[in-house]
Amino acid sequence: MPRASRLLLSGVALAGLIAGSASAAIQNPRHHHATPTKKVSPQSKTTASRPKPSVQSGSEAVTVRAHRSGPHSAVEVINRQTLDHFVAGTSPMQVLALTTPGANFASDDAFGLDTVANTLYVRGFNQTQLGVSLDGIPMGGQGFHNWNGLGVDQMEIQENIESLTMSQGAGALDTPSAQTLGGAITFTSSDPENKAGGRISQLFGSNHGFRTFARADSGVLNASGTKFYAAYARTAQDLWKGYGDQQEQQANFKLVQPVGDRGKITAIFDYSNFEQYNYLSLTKNMWQKMGRNTTYLKPNYELAKEYATYAQNGGVPSNLEGILSNDEIGDYAYDGTQTQRNYMSAITGDFKLFPNVDSRTIAYAHVSNGDYSATNPFLTSPTSQVPMVMETGHPDVRRLGFVQNFDIQAGHHNDIKTGIWYENDRFNYPMEMYEDGVDKPHSSISNFKNGTKWWEDSFNTNTFQFYLQDTYHLLPEMTVTAGFRSLLQTTHGGTSIDNSSTLSDWGVYYSHPASGSLTAANAFLPHFNFDYHFLNQHEVYFDIAENMRAYDYGAQSGSGNAWGGLGNSNNSAQSVFNANQKTLRPERTWNYVVGYRFNSHFFSGSADFYHTDYYNRLAGITSGSTGNTYSAFMNVGHETMNGADVAGTIRPFSGLAITNSFSWNNATYENSRLPYNGSYISIKGNHQVYYPKFMYKANVTYTWKRATFNFNTTYTSARYMTYTNDEKIPAYWTSNLTATYDFGKIGFVQNFQTSFGVTNLFNQDYIGGVYGAASVSGDDNANLFVAAPRQFFGTVSAKF
Repeated sequence: MPRASRLLLSGVALAGLIAGSASAAIQNPRHHHATPTKKVSPQSKTTASRPKPSVQSGSEAVTVRAHRSGPHSAVEVINRQTLDHFVAGTSPMQVLALTTPGANFASDDAFGLDTVANTLYVRGFNQTQLGVSLDGIPMGGQGFHNWNGLGVDQMEIQENIESLTMSQGAGALDTPSAQTLGGAITFTSSDPENKAGGRISQLFGSNHGFRTFARADSGVLNASGTKFYAAYARTAQDLWKGYGDQQEQQANFKLVQPVGDRGKITAIFDYSNFEQYNYLSLTKNMWQKMGRNTTYLKPNYELAKEYATYAQNGGVPSNLEGILSNDEIGDYAYDGTQTQRNYMSAITGDFKLFPNVDSRTIAYAHVSNGDYSATNPFLTSPTSQVPMVMETGHPDVRRLGFVQNFDIQAGHHNDIKTGIWYENDRFNYPMEMYEDGVDKPHSSISNFKNGTKWWEDSFNTNTFQFYLQDTYHLLPEMTVTAGFRSLLQTTHGGTSIDNSSTLSDWGVYYSHPASGSLTAANAFLPHFNFDYHFLNQHEVYFDIAENMRAYDYGAQSGSGNAWGGLGNSNNSAQSVFNANQKTLRPERTWNYVVGYRFNSHFFSGSADFYHTDYYNRLAGITSGSTGNTYSAFMNVGHETMNGADVAGTIRPFSGLAITNSFSWNNATYENSRLPYNGSYISIKGNHQVYYPKFMYKANVTYTWKRATFNFNTTYTSARYMTYTNDEKIPAYWTSNLTATYDFGKIGFVQNFQTSFGVTNLFNQDYIGGVYGAASVSGDDNANLFVAAPRQFFGTVSAKF
């Protein structure tokens, strides 16, 4: 179905990005409930091994334990310098994938900011299966419309991110997360400067691209060391195809107050408003036959009504016979938009309680709401009788929580870390319908009054996590870390209102109402790590951990979660849910990593091998007996993953660094008897959908005097798009080029810089991001997003 229709009509469409996903959906093609739009639907190297004393905080010296600033064990670090090698405002997730082996990112816009199309994988796990935090604040899964957190692109301005670390191994025990199955990503925002000043930058680019960034630092204000900064960014760009634009406004505020020589208090407030017209998601056939520029039909309203008539009554326009199917005509729609507003605040206390005990306490609150609109060509506006309806979901998220961590230095050999995390999350999602007129559609971005409520869902979730770990220093350069975490999450909720029985004049169909509670719990999830630095330049390590992911939840018309898209009009969603309560178990993984790293002035290299056993894979499937099939949610089997990453950087002379990396991943399903469509099929030995088996990356950075040049290129092999592996997304190359010149101090300006960047340098036409349920077989689901063509960007920036 049309992308926005699919997203809206399925609530928050939490089917997710299927990576053998925790929110996977294996469904009957074209009659799946992730897209319930059819009325017929029944269904710098550091080698020190010990923490170091740290630095000034305000005007007082505060002794805290510092983390490594370079790669170590199964952890990669992306610093501010690397982020500055790319076009201003580029998503940190995109930078991560372009510079790190084992990570894959794709989208449909050059900045990588589209929350729907963004697709991030780290060694086979997608962004909804990774632990993510910002300054210790849990950010939840990073998928579209995050019901339990927030994507970093909408919370922290890119220029204010000091660094990010990615655990490519088995995650991190101290990361507050209920969805970690693989690694963890930790973002750190910059602190206010000690000296008063400011920064500004202005970007201009293709398709009327325009980005403004401004930041003011107070400097140290008083004897106690008080300092803060306030920053604002606005990003806007017209869509590279079709009607509309995408724009985002962000504001960050951060205050640091030292408390004598005992610690500091940090307060933040972050705001974002993301508004965009969407790109249309396509089948592979639509992309190949209609071209990269095919998208929503707006502003051609008459054509949209014509397509909707065919969608509801069968057939295709005469000029498209033999080109598109009737189902693909139904995948087109007039319009699709989204608006998301976010408010995040937190207070953090970092204190030295005793000479050997550090404490960090975080209290946070997050509010998110928005309007997700799409034209639905399978409903009818009752007054005008136009075969289309504007649907808008109005999600509302309220999160409150706290994190308490302790770092205890026990003697000369033991570094003990322990802590707890608690969060309450309230999620509400009403679905409203608005009539389209005979000559004019309803606006998709405004006038959301007097809608007709179809249904409404409400959830309340409580999460508790405890962790304990001990890092024992066997030798000055050899450590063994052992620990565990305990995780408990309970979700109550589901359908609170369903008006389907009184809305027959709208042509509504079965909306899968279900409610109830589920609990995911595990008292002992162990983690073990060994790390040995030897002969100064060498490091070997291995990492082992068990992880568990709590249950997803989402709107009743969605799929790929325990509450969504269940049953049909003959087998109620509630009865299916009640049966699932007795049999469902949370997803689990065992992850193993072994690696080697070498670092010298001339050459740095690394090699990792990893293995994952994935248990209790949960997915939405078509179950039941022949002639009486219905949508269900259940354990669909085991998955095994083996992979390897090899990377090397050579620095032949000062200023030049050349990096090459190669990644291999063989993730295969193990189920030889998968219930599907009233029968059974085997997917044993088939490769995981949506993740490439091979990736190659090259990155060249050269600095000469005040000029810096960066070129990167990535090869991504073909990605299977069905569980039977009968259809592939073609392989592709993509490249980017940036050049920066620093003019240094000019008058009162401390650093005046100009930069020029080209994305998709060779203008490759390829499928980037993927969103939604994978088909069992065939090119059946419209869930592919075409990547942006070659675009140009220029930026002028200054620091005062």
